[in-house]
Amino acid sequence: MTGPARILLADDHALVRRGVRLILDSEPDLTVVAEAGDGAEAIALARAEQPDLAILDIAMPRLTGLQAARELSRTMPGLRILILTMYDNEQFFFEALRAGANGYVLKSVADRDLVEACRAAMRDEPFLYPGAVTALIRDYLDRAARGQDQPERAITAREEEVLKLIAEGHSAREIAQLLFISIKTVDRHRANLLQKLGLRDRLELTRYAIRAGLIEP
Repeated sequence: MTGPARILLADDHALVRRGVRLILDSEPDLTVVAEAGDGAEAIALARAEQPDLAILDIAMPRLTGLQAARELSRTMPGLRILILTMYDNEQFFFEALRAGANGYVLKSVADRDLVEACRAAMRDEPFLYPGAVTALIRDYLDRAARGQDQPERAITAREEEVLKLIAEGHSAREIAQLLFISIKTVDRHRANLLQKLGLRDRLELTRYAIRAGLIEP
C-alpha cells in the first residue's frame, strides 16, 4: 500500500472525534478522510470514500457500531474495522469479533493503544486489550470443557515471532529493533503469550518454543 492508511471515524460525539482525529492525523502513516456521527452515516461514507479502515464507536444513534460493522463486513470485506468504545464488556467484545472487527480498543486508553491498533489492523493482525485476552482464554477453556473444537492456532504470527526471539535469548530492546515495534509492544506480546499459554516465565516460554519447533534444543 502506498501513502497513509485512509480512515473513516464514526462517533456521535464531535469532541471525541476531534480528539481521536488529533491522535491519528499526527501519525505519518494514518489519515482521517471522513467522519460520521452515527452508524448509518458511517456505512454511507464508507461506500462513498472507500477507506482502508473504519473506526466505529458502539453506542451511536440510528445504527450502532456493531450493526454498522456487520453490514460493512458483509458488503466491503476488504475494509478493516476497529471498535472504539468505553465499554469494557465481554458481551460487546465477542459481538465485535462476530461482527468482523479486527480489534477492540477502550476509549480510556485510546491515546496509548489506538495508533498501535490501527497499524495492527492494516497488517491484518488482531488487536485486543489485556482484559479481552482474558475473556478469550476463558471462552477457550469453557469450549474445551464442553468438548467443542478449538482454533488451530493458539497464538498469532506476530506472537510466534516474538516467542522465537525470546527463546533465542534476545532482550526486549533487541526484539523491538528486529521487529520494528516498540519495547512496550514487545512486553505486551510477552504478557499475552504467558497468559494464552498458561506459562510463568522466560524459561517456560523457551521450553514451549522448543516443543513447538521454533528453535533447536
